[in-house]
Amino acid sequence: MPIYNKLVRDKIPKIIKSTGKECTIKTLNNDEYITAIQKKSFEELEEYIKSNNNHDAIEELADMLEIIHAFAEYHGVPIEEIEEVRKRKLEMRGGFKDRIYLIEVED
Repeated sequence: MPIYNKLVRDKIPKIIKSTGKECTIKTLNNDEYITAIQKKSFEELEEYIKSNNNHDAIEELADMLEIIHAFAEYHGVPIEEIEEVRKRKLEMRGGFKDRIYLIEVED
C-alpha cells in the first residue's frame, strides 16, 4: 500500500473511493497546513521545472496558481490584493519580460 503523507486537493479522497479503493486522511491544523502547503509549493515548482512540453507546463502552472490562492486564503487576504501588490511591484521595479540577468554590481 503506497504511503503519500502529502497535501492533496479536496476531491482526491472522493476520487480514490470512486475507484473502489480506501484511503486514510486527516484534517491538518493551521501549523501543519502551512508547512504542508509550503512543501506542496516546492513539489509543484519541481514538477513545472521537469515539464518538457507546453501542455504539462501549463498544468503545473495552474497547480502553482492554486497554491498561491491557498497561501492568500491562509494569510487572510483576497487574491485580488496579492494581484494589486504584484502590479505595484511591476510598476516600480518591472517584471521579467526583458530577461535581464544581473552579473555583478561594481562597488
